[in-house]
Amino acid sequence: MRMRRIALNQRGSAVVEFVLVAPLVILVFAAVAQICLASYVRSTLIACAAEGARAGAEQDADRFVAVNRTKNALSDSIAAGTVEHIDVGRSRGQGAETVAVTITARLPLFGLLGPTTLTVTGHALSESLDGDGGANF
Repeated sequence: MRMRRIALNQRGSAVVEFVLVAPLVILVFAAVAQICLASYVRSTLIACAAEGARAGAEQDADRFVAVNRTKNALSDSIAAGTVEHIDVGRSRGQGAETVAVTITARLPLFGLLGPTTLTVTGHALSESLDGDGGANF
C-alpha cells in the first residue's frame, strides 16, 4: 500500500523536470550553433580575403582587381551579406612586397553577447617586377 502512495506522488514529475531542463538544453544548443556559424563566417572571410590578395598580387593588377575577386569569391557564401568594407593595400617588409586584403564584417550573432564585428586579413606576395609596388595602389 505504501509503494502505491509513493507512485501516486510521482505523477506529473516528468513534466516539471522537462520544463526545468528544456530551457537549459535549448540555450546550450543555441550557443553551440552560434559558435559554429561565427567560425564558418570567419573561415569563409579569411579564404576570400586570401583569394583577393592573390588576385591583387599578380603583375600589373590594381586594387580593383583584388576587390572584385574578393567580392566574387564572397558572392556564393552566406558571409556575403555580412561584409561592411573591403580594403586593399601594399606593404614592404624584409625585402618582400605583399598585398593585403582586409575585410570588415558583421558577425551574424543573435543575442547581445559577444563581439559584433570581425576583421580578417589575407596576404599574398606581390609579383611586380619593378620597385614601385605595382599600379594604382
